[in-house]
Amino acid sequence: MSGWGLGGWFGGGGAKRQDAPKKAILQLRSQLEMLSKREKHLTNQMEEQDNLARKYVNSNKNAAKSALRRKKQFEHSLEQTQGQIMTLEREIYSIETANINKETLEAMKNASSAMKQIHGGLTIDKVDQTMEDLREQHAIGEEIGEAITQSVGTNAVDDDELEAEFNDLQQEELDNRMLKTGNVPVGDKVDNLPTPVQAEPKGKTPATEEEEDEEAELRKLQAEMAM
Repeated sequence: MSGWGLGGWFGGGGAKRQDAPKKAILQLRSQLEMLSKREKHLTNQMEEQDNLARKYVNSNKNAAKSALRRKKQFEHSLEQTQGQIMTLEREIYSIETANINKETLEAMKNASSAMKQIHGGLTIDKVDQTMEDLREQHAIGEEIGEAITQSVGTNAVDDDELEAEFNDLQQEELDNRMLKTGNVPVGDKVDNLPTPVQAEPKGKTPATEEEEDEEAELRKLQAEMAM
C-alpha cells in the first residue's frame, strides 16, 4: 500500500509516515489472530465446565455449582474477547478504507495534472483553426480529384469514330454471312437497290401468281437472314 498521512500517530519522518498504515494493519491483524485463539480456548473451557456441572448435578451439588461459576467467568471473558475482536476488525477496515480513499485521491490528482499538461498548449481558438485547416485541405482534395477526373474524361473516344467502327464491323459480319449462305440479302447496306425483274426466256409461259408469291416470300426470308 502507498503512504497515508497518519503523522503523529506513529511519529518519525516521511518514510515512517508512508509505512504507518501497513505497520498498523499488520499489528492489528496479529492482535486479532491472538484474540481469535483466545476466543476458541474460552469456548472450550465453557464447554468443559458445562459438562462437569451436568456430571455432578445429581451427585455433588457443590462441585456442580463450582463448575457453573467457572463457566460464568469464562463466558464473561469470552464476551470481552469477542468485543475486542469486533473493535480490531472495525479499525482494520477503517484504516484500509482511509488508505484506499487516499490512493484514489492521489490517482485523481495525477490524472488532473496529466490533463492540464495535455491541454496546456490547447485553446479553443487553436482547435477551431485546426478544424478550419482540415476543412480547407478536404476541399482542396476534392477539387484535385475532380480535376483529375475531368482530365481523364477528355481522352475519351469520339462518338463519330465509334459509330464508324461499328458500321465497319456490321458490314464485315454481313459479308461473312453472304459468303456462308451464297445468297445476296435484300437488306445489304452496300447495295440496297431492288433486284431487277428477269425477262422470261422465249418459249416459256409467264410465272403464275402463286410462284410470284413464293419468290417474294423467299426474298423476304433472305433479307431477314442477312439482318
